[in-house]
Amino acid sequence: MEQKIVFALPNSIGLGARIAERANAKKGELTISGFPDGETYVRFEEHIEGKEVILVQTMNPRPNEAMMEIVLAGRTAKELGAKKVVGVVPYLAYMRQDKRFHFGESLSNKIAAWMLMHGLDKIITVDPHLHRVKEMGELFHIEHKKLSANSAIAEFISKKFSEKDTVIVGPDIESSQWAKRIADSIRFRSAIFLKERFSPRKVKIKVTTELDWRGKNVVIVDDIISSGHTMIEAVKEIKKRKPEAVHCICVHGIFAEGAFEKLRKAGAKTIVSTNSVKHKSNGIDLSGLIAKEI
Repeated sequence: MEQKIVFALPNSIGLGARIAERANAKKGELTISGFPDGETYVRFEEHIEGKEVILVQTMNPRPNEAMMEIVLAGRTAKELGAKKVVGVVPYLAYMRQDKRFHFGESLSNKIAAWMLMHGLDKIITVDPHLHRVKEMGELFHIEHKKLSANSAIAEFISKKFSEKDTVIVGPDIESSQWAKRIADSIRFRSAIFLKERFSPRKVKIKVTTELDWRGKNVVIVDDIISSGHTMIEAVKEIKKRKPEAVHCICVHGIFAEGAFEKLRKAGAKTIVSTNSVKHKSNGIDLSGLIAKEI
């Protein structure tokens, strides 16, 4: 009798199937649809009593619907007698609003965590955007695991580029936990830029350490490309220094407001993301990393 069943929710159909295969676990059937009034309908198509239920659902696109789907599925699994409900949420939305920047604002990171805790016994995510919150345990009072895509990205870079003619860049201080660690792990040179943000859509990038950029491949690494403004400004600054080419790599490729096309127009030769969020830029597979944890 199967003890673990993996259910791929709408945002992670392909990734969920790969995780089940890599983990040698059964792939379960789950129906999620909408009522005419827009409410969400959830139904498990098989018995899950006494089983460990693994729900795979990344939170982009449709973060609001994705949240409701996994919470409804998790609570339903508990009510149907699941032994344990594990949420695999590769991209965890709502983590960036971790402070009341203006009077009356919602602390959405805490509220999102509260909602998920009511549907799950454990949450697994990949490189969540934790800034002022340093550890997941500050938000999640259930079993939790933070995975990192650093090794997968480092392997990708080391296969595609040579350390002799490549520089890895972090576009701001926050990105150092990805860019510098990845560069150090494969002994590539690296630089971290400074960012000044004037609004959600206006940033300025400052190159703090001038290297020999001319004729080099420059690989910019960050956790999220959302609106893309930070990455676009970094590309523009590097292009002024006559590199061989500029390449962009991220963990979570949101690419809101046409960011992918804007990055290409700004001069990025290649743009690669992990498959935490389904996108045409996916080039780094996380299914093996996640399968080991479940």
